[in-house]
Amino acid sequence: MKRFLPYLLALLALIASASAQTLTGTVSNGTTKKPASGDDVVLIKLSQGMEEAARTKADSQGNFTFKLDDNGPHLVRAIHQGVTYHKMAPPGTASVDLQVFDVSKKLAGISVTADVMRFQAQGNELQGIRLFAVDNHSDPPRTQMNDQNFEFYLPDGASVDQSMAMTAGGQPINSAPVPQKEKNRYAYVFPLRPGETQFQVSFHMPYSGQLSVDPKALYGDQHFVVMLPKSMQFSAGAGTSFQSMKDPRQSDALVQVASNTRVGQPLAFTISGTGVLTDESQEASAGQAGGQGQVAGRDSRPGGGLGPPIDAPDPLEKYRWYILGGFGVVLAAGAVYIAKRPRGAIAEFAPSHADASAAPRANPSRSTLLLEALKEEIFQLEIDRKQGHISQQEYETAKAALDQTLERALKRKAPKPAI
Repeated sequence: MKRFLPYLLALLALIASASAQTLTGTVSNGTTKKPASGDDVVLIKLSQGMEEAARTKADSQGNFTFKLDDNGPHLVRAIHQGVTYHKMAPPGTASVDLQVFDVSKKLAGISVTADVMRFQAQGNELQGIRLFAVDNHSDPPRTQMNDQNFEFYLPDGASVDQSMAMTAGGQPINSAPVPQKEKNRYAYVFPLRPGETQFQVSFHMPYSGQLSVDPKALYGDQHFVVMLPKSMQFSAGAGTSFQSMKDPRQSDALVQVASNTRVGQPLAFTISGTGVLTDESQEASAGQAGGQGQVAGRDSRPGGGLGPPIDAPDPLEKYRWYILGGFGVVLAAGAVYIAKRPRGAIAEFAPSHADASAAPRANPSRSTLLLEALKEEIFQLEIDRKQGHISQQEYETAKAALDQTLERALKRKAPKPAI
């Protein structure tokens, strides 16, 4: 037996080596078009929340290698000049490529595509959401980052309920705006990477039946939008250039738009009355679930869509979902996706941004099974998309729905320390 022991050990080592997976990749600098040599690269395991599994540096050619000790989902994070960039590595992934960008404190190529203020009122409380779609089209592409990276105002007396940020291709994450010295002025300390970044802040405030609002826009907007229930009234301030936008597919909404605004341009308005906006995106998804009632041409992305006007081209068609809901989701669509998809192995999914202040950890409770099932569905949805099993439209609708449901479940859990 002793004579065969070395061979047995060698065989076991060979088997272990064969079963171990290797994840390789490259990090390139999108600003210089060169390898991002020396950047930190972190491997994060997602099977138990967000656990750092390994860390290395990109070599002179921007290459990196990780040995995987399991076949679960991973997230690869590259850190360049203090800003993080991420790429998912689902089970079976052998290689990932990341692109980073040089950081500047101030860039000339920052513009606001849409600035949307949504209001509804019940009793003596006014509820509002302000959403920004910010485009970074710097050339060469760079990331803007500073202590007041994107600033805005809220109405006097507003209390922030929740605030989120989302980079193009990523997931919404909590990102709290920082109050500034000037009253009612806030700033996001969140990187504006090349492409589009969205910010959404929800708030509430006392309401006596009428409110005058001065948005005090700090940036020029392609479209500044105010949205109310039709049961409320809108009155434009002096010197403003609002235009009413009507659409038969959003019958309960009053939408006022000022286009191509400039910094300092008057945008003040007064709202009065009470009313609640109907989430027509859920009605649309319910129609999809039943196979009936889906309006032809209806936008089924998160937040729904007004759909194209009947008689004339609509300049806001590109920004419909900003106006209708921002990060709002179609919960019913997520339920439909879960019901239709075959069950698979349980896996957890974590946000694709390290900018989140904390990643929640589940504690044993009655909601644990629901939480685990939601995480499983989200990750399986990513796999289905990569394998081409679902369309991009189906992916966007179901993904947003599942994300929002998961976020609500996680709010009931105690936060785990930030990584």
